[in-house]
Amino acid sequence: MTAPVTGRRSPARRSWDTDEELLPQVLRPYKAHCKYLLSASVGTAAGRVTARCDLAIPESCYIDDTGHLNAVEVNISYNQMMYYTVAKAVKEELLPAFDGWTLDDYWRHQLPDILIARFSGNFRRPINARAFHGEIEFLSVERRSPGGESLLLADTSYRYWDDTGGRCDGTVKLAFRDAP
Repeated sequence: MTAPVTGRRSPARRSWDTDEELLPQVLRPYKAHCKYLLSASVGTAAGRVTARCDLAIPESCYIDDTGHLNAVEVNISYNQMMYYTVAKAVKEELLPAFDGWTLDDYWRHQLPDILIARFSGNFRRPINARAFHGEIEFLSVERRSPGGESLLLADTSYRYWDDTGGRCDGTVKLAFRDAP
């Protein structure tokens, strides 16, 4: 069964600069050398939530330097942008799908219950991993109840670019299990 998510709607356009208290909490599960997200400006427009981010990967956490952003780092960077955006959306009540969630709910669900169901990427031009930008957009969120379990499914898009023309983009479907 699919049901549209309803609830309190945000005004037409709003934005928030990096929440300096929230960002370190969101990145707490990551090893020190794997914290790539430096800043994120979250905004709402036309019922969608987006974040524009600055990221940097001083040194790969798993392989010798490839000279460019690679698929594993794209995924880790996406996770950090997404985790921050969802936490900020919960804190500021930006997405009706998360009405009723508290930050305590978010912290409890962050690692065990937020899953990537599908991840795709298009690498168009190599990106300098030492300094790059990213953007994530929540395109839709719907509630489903397969077998009685409360589940939120979110379609998102992302893109990365650097200051020399590097770029990549893709889409991700998220599943939020045991949604309050």
